[in-house]
Amino acid sequence: MPDSTEATSHTLGASIKEALRGSEQDYTTGPVGRSILLLAIPMVLEMSMESIFAVVDIFFVSRLGADAVAAVGLTESLLMPVYALAMGLAIGATALVARRIGERDAEGAARAAVQSLLLALVVAVVLGALGAVFAPQLLALMGASPAVIGIGLGYARVMLGGEAAIILLFVVNAIFRGAGDAAIAMRVLWGANLLNMALAPCLIFGLGPFPKLGVTGAAVATTFGRSAGAAYAIWRLTRPGGRIPVGRRHLRPEPALMARIARLSGSAAVQSLVGTASWIGLVRIISTFGSAALAGYTIGIRVVIFALLPSFGMSNAAATMVGQALGAGKPERAEEAVWKAGFYNLCFLGGIGALFVLFAPALVSLFTSDPAVAVHAVSCLRIIASGFLFYAYGMVLTQSFNGAGDTFTPTVLNLVVFWLWEIPLAYVLAIHFGLGPRGVFWSVTIAFSTLAVASAILFRRGRWKTRKV
Repeated sequence: MPDSTEATSHTLGASIKEALRGSEQDYTTGPVGRSILLLAIPMVLEMSMESIFAVVDIFFVSRLGADAVAAVGLTESLLMPVYALAMGLAIGATALVARRIGERDAEGAARAAVQSLLLALVVAVVLGALGAVFAPQLLALMGASPAVIGIGLGYARVMLGGEAAIILLFVVNAIFRGAGDAAIAMRVLWGANLLNMALAPCLIFGLGPFPKLGVTGAAVATTFGRSAGAAYAIWRLTRPGGRIPVGRRHLRPEPALMARIARLSGSAAVQSLVGTASWIGLVRIISTFGSAALAGYTIGIRVVIFALLPSFGMSNAAATMVGQALGAGKPERAEEAVWKAGFYNLCFLGGIGALFVLFAPALVSLFTSDPAVAVHAVSCLRIIASGFLFYAYGMVLTQSFNGAGDTFTPTVLNLVVFWLWEIPLAYVLAIHFGLGPRGVFWSVTIAFSTLAVASAILFRRGRWKTRKV
């Protein structure tokens, strides 16, 4: 007979294969750890795929010169509010769909799914039209030079005008996650990325029969890849036999339900925007210490964010578990799932953090050979990674509030921790106490650790268990 280690290894391997393949599961019953694993693996891979869009664009566009890269960077900055809005709508969709699935209300889940998509479409069309029309003014507002506007206007128009692809893709994948169909969301992002990677060089450089569009080609490839992914996901959602029985009868707008989704998603969008916009304040402080410090921070923080992406997947898995368990009337199962997901996240991020602390110079050398930049990048990586154990729980706890439909609590936490604590602390440590860039790095670690502790205290109080959505 196989020993217990072999049996455990076999069970783990089978669970991983099932998670990647995808299957219909009841996440309100059975072992909590296995349920988290089945949800987390495809969600982790999905989040990793999302980051590749920007990496692919920069990889090819960098061959076109500094102005082209600047155009991409400025447009990405303009898209930050769009991503925050998309994440807010996604959080609202996940919370509602997961709760209805947990209640065994498939009809309610279908209504929530379709109304979320209709709301997302209306918002995306309006914002996309405004973005395409006012792209030159927006680039100028961001400080773009005439040369950058000249080379990057087409890129900005396509990316801002194609916001519908970003928002719809976020929301439809969130619907699948809420229903527990995480493998579908993962495959959608795989397909969208493969299309982008294949089309980007062809459209940028004019390979074969494709026109040479320069930096605009990167926007066309990205928007087409995301649009194709969104179209495929919506087709899967409406196909008969899924967990959510979407039909033509659900296409009729329901203003009351859409208003409820808007309230839930609006708070979540503010939450995302507050968190992402706080980085602007930190960059402003860092910039006072010169370009080497700013470049080092940029390198260090990009490595950190890339490492944190799998944790967002684990956090999304916890949110789905919470929503479905509360819908099934099992708040104790929801709480158990959150603490287990936090522990799994701690094991992962703790190991990554240790590697970053030990091998920071080697990692930084992959991005720069400038010793003036490298010293700041190594410092950034080591200091921020030292707080990964706290981040592990903080990320899961924050997203678990959202999964319960309590988007207000993490919004207030983000506002207090990042704007009223982190940014003033960064200024005091860097300027008043003379720590320079290291003071900013320490403020990030302290702020995220504060967020984890505050989230744990509020989570323990349990008010999220009584939230109605």
